[in-house]
Amino acid sequence: MKIAILGAGESGTGAALLAKAKGHEVFVSDLGAIQDHFKRELESEGIEYEEGKHTWERILTAEEVIKSPGIPDKAPLVKALRENGIPVISEIEFAARYSNTFTIGITGSNGKTTTTNLTWHLLHQAGLKAGLGGNVGYSFARLVLEGNYDYFVLELSSFQLDGVLKFRPDIAMLLNITPDHLDRYEYKMENYVASKFRIAMNQTESDLFIFNADDANMSEYMSRHAIAARRAPIGESLIEDTRIQVGNSVFDMNETPLQGRHNYMNALFAVQTAQALGLSEDAIRAGLKSFINVPHRMERITEINGVQYINDSKATNVDAVFYALDAMTAPVVWIVGGQDKGNDYEPLRQLVRQKVRAIVCLGVDNAKIVEFFGADVADITETNSAETAAYAAMQLAQPGDAVLLSPACASFDLFRNYEDRGDQFREAVLKIKSEKTTKS
Repeated sequence: MKIAILGAGESGTGAALLAKAKGHEVFVSDLGAIQDHFKRELESEGIEYEEGKHTWERILTAEEVIKSPGIPDKAPLVKALRENGIPVISEIEFAARYSNTFTIGITGSNGKTTTTNLTWHLLHQAGLKAGLGGNVGYSFARLVLEGNYDYFVLELSSFQLDGVLKFRPDIAMLLNITPDHLDRYEYKMENYVASKFRIAMNQTESDLFIFNADDANMSEYMSRHAIAARRAPIGESLIEDTRIQVGNSVFDMNETPLQGRHNYMNALFAVQTAQALGLSEDAIRAGLKSFINVPHRMERITEINGVQYINDSKATNVDAVFYALDAMTAPVVWIVGGQDKGNDYEPLRQLVRQKVRAIVCLGVDNAKIVEFFGADVADITETNSAETAAYAAMQLAQPGDAVLLSPACASFDLFRNYEDRGDQFREAVLKIKSEKTTKS
């Protein structure tokens, strides 16, 4: 088959390598610049590619197109492909054709990466051969190509799920659904909800669907749409203080690095999955204790002059920031802002009034944030780089405070991605600490 791949990041390159290995004729096209290490991989396999442009004439001769999840369906080239009857799928869908391995798929508006990493960690620590990938780590296609796993644990974004047709995870987790990426879904919440539920659309009665029983968006959707898989509801009723209960087992989260009720919910999903796969209580408890939080998710960077600095750059929507602020016990200097996705900040108002001492805006256009919180927070400073934001926060913070980067917005106005934003913030904070240490 003649396959064209749009985008040459980890997802596109993984798909290209797998497609070539399966005997397809492959052409990769990226409108931007391709990173050198991906170029080397493509060249080593003799895969043709172009960068800085899309040659429509050639791409439109493909029999199938694999699209990067970052490319919207409304992009002119994607619309032209579909008008010409050329199937456009995601790398997840393509890779699934070549896998019979037990697959765990995880999606949700918030908590996906933590839950995915924790689930993988529990399996890995218990001695199971599990591959970690999807929207985190390696692409699904690359994992399939390696072919030496008994389990796949995949983080799946709504953008990836939009491009699946027959993909069917053996265990599907739907953590929560709150407004996010609505600019990609015609600003209609129902479209976004339907996108998330695509994770379960091909499941059968032999599969397991673990879902948030407290989520109103899920309840409403499931009242109107059948789910064929066995259902395993997860809810806050399974949390008591710092303890979570799954089945007959109770785990004290004070013994783990996972703090805050949102992380207790993440742990409930991961533990439910581990139990479904037959892991013992002792193995699960050991895995919970040895887990290490991933970067950019309530990552505690350091303390300077009695002020704690926290990198929560992954908090790209209002709901994620709600959980972050709710977990804070110290007065907060909050760094917020970026590329707005149609945010409604009202759910944060009470928490901001209770916990936020000052706001540092980090974005090209901060007008919406300044206007919304101007009556609630006396000190609001505007910045346009991670370094200036870190220095501004340092000047506003008092001993015993916490400086929290939890942006509620996408990062693309000033940064390559949320990782770049978090990395630059961490670097700036550590620079401040170094300067303070040198002066003392």
